Amino acid sequence: MERVAPPIILREAQLHSVKAIIVIVLFEEIFLKMDAVRRCSGAKYDCLLFDMDDTLYPASSGINLACRKNIIEYMLQHLHMDESVVPRMCLELYKEYGTTMAGLKALGYEFNDDEFHAYVHGRLPYDVLKPDPVLRNLLLSMPQRKIIFTNADKAHVSQVLSRLGLEDCFEGIICFETLNPPQEPVGCIDVPVDNSVLTGDAPEPESYSIGLTEGGSFNSKSRILCKPSVEAFEAAIQIANIDPKKTIFFDDSVRNIASGKAAGLHTVIVGSSILVPGADHALSSIHNIKEALPEIWEGEGEQIGQVIQSSAVATVVLA
Repeated sequence: MERVAPPIILREAQLHSVKAIIVIVLFEEIFLKMDAVRRCSGAKYDCLLFDMDDTLYPASSGINLACRKNIIEYMLQHLHMDESVVPRMCLELYKEYGTTMAGLKALGYEFNDDEFHAYVHGRLPYDVLKPDPVLRNLLLSMPQRKIIFTNADKAHVSQVLSRLGLEDCFEGIICFETLNPPQEPVGCIDVPVDNSVLTGDAPEPESYSIGLTEGGSFNSKSRILCKPSVEAFEAAIQIANIDPKKTIFFDDSVRNIASGKAAGLHTVIVGSSILVPGADHALSSIHNIKEALPEIWEGEGEQIGQVIQSSAVATVVLA
């Protein structure tokens, strides 16, 4: 009789192991169904496109002012421009071309892009940016795809997101390098899941007619592609493979909002409680997003509950 016990214990262990495997498989199935519901349930929005600077954190941080100061210093020390005209020129080029850097390139000034960004962003007071758990929780609770769309370079983006504690809240980043790859075709791939910069070969490079050679590459004399040009928005839409009619764009710039609307996006001006031309919504702070745009979350709980309920029934049957 004593020899009967081991087989019984073994069968019980096997049964527990099988049940554990079934539970794991079922949870994977639940999450797959949840993802399918989010993407295919006909929700009003399926992608959220975020500017970064002065949008994910307040303009009062002083980062923008410090950046402008560094740009002026670069123009003086590296481009040897007249000190009496540099501050005014810096602002005028920003207004005319979207960024001062783009304006300098358009005027024929030659300098290395990486060196410029390293000088301008490398000395910013990033320590003023603190982790934002409230915004982090808001972003993680949103069922839609979330992508950064900024004129800044990837090193600056990495610094800011890390300081804010948001580095794992976005599927991908569309930044300076994405739209202006040196001697390479414009990037266009599906958004990765590792919060990486979006790059790669574009399937239809001829669609980027501005600043491209016949082969789809930027030549050295091409203008920089950046917001607020509508072409930059159109490029971002194709790179991220999004439907503008089901995408919300968040930005603190009135010009960027107008261009985003022209490109077919739903738009939200951040840092203002007053609507501006082209804006569908206005947020005094990005933290007010849930009160102003509850439709981002509408129906999500009910749909996921139905998925879990149906899968729970399957668990009983399979167990």
